[in-house]
Parts: sequence; C-alpha cells; structure tokens
Amino acid sequence: MYSDKVIEHFMTPQNAGTMPDAQAEGMVGDPSCGDCLVVYLKVEDGRIRDISYLVFGCAGAIATSSMTSVLAKGRTLDEAMAITEEDVISALDGLPPEKVHCSLLGVGALRAAIADYREKYPVNEGETYENSHTG
Repeated sequence: MYSDKVIEHFMTPQNAGTMPDAQAEGMVGDPSCGDCLVVYLKVEDGRIRDISYLVFGCAGAIATSSMTSVLAKGRTLDEAMAITEEDVISALDGLPPEKVHCSLLGVGALRAAIADYREKYPVNEGETYENSHTG
C-alpha cells in the first residue's frame, strides 16, 4: 500500500517538533479526515534555515509533512512556495489514491507559514528577501 519512502518518513519523520522561537507559522486542517498540521519557520537571508512541524493525522499525513519539510529546508522563500503536492508525492515514490489529499496539508501549511513570514517581515521596494537582512 505505502512505498518504502512513505514508511521511512512515517517511522522516522524528519524535522518534527515545535519551534518556540519561530519567526512564522502556518496551520492547515482537513475537516474531512481530521488531520491538522502546523509548520514553523526560521528564515535567514531569504532562505528557510530551519523548519519544523506538528502533525496530527494518519501515516500519509505524517510522511507528507516530513517530506515537505525536507524539500523546503534550505530553499529560498520563492523556491519553497513553488513546491507542489506532486513534488511531495513524487519524492515519496507515490501515495495510495485515497491518501493523496494528505499532501495538500504539507504544502498548504508551508505556504501559509511563508505568507505569515512575509507579512511580519516585509522587504523594502526594490529588494528581495535574498538581498535584504529582514528576519
């Protein structure tokens, strides 16, 4: 049913946990299945230097949250915003059709956290997050 990568990320999730000194956070929930995810970020020079999350959900939700954090860590904010559900599913070598919706949680919470960061730490006109020293 699940690929070896899904099982690996479920059994040993990467970057899991709270981040008390996070600069931003984003939360997403799926009422249809009860899953909930909060993503925490620390950003430096426009790059995600640290990311963690708390997830309440099934094996698919845990694995996709873990993989989303792995894919986002070290990327610029724009690169992380471009991560898609398909990227997460592909990196996990697929998901069963009934678990594909789990990938929406990770990407949605990541994007919400980035939006929260950008709202809290706006850049000056003509600058980008990569060349500002915001955050």
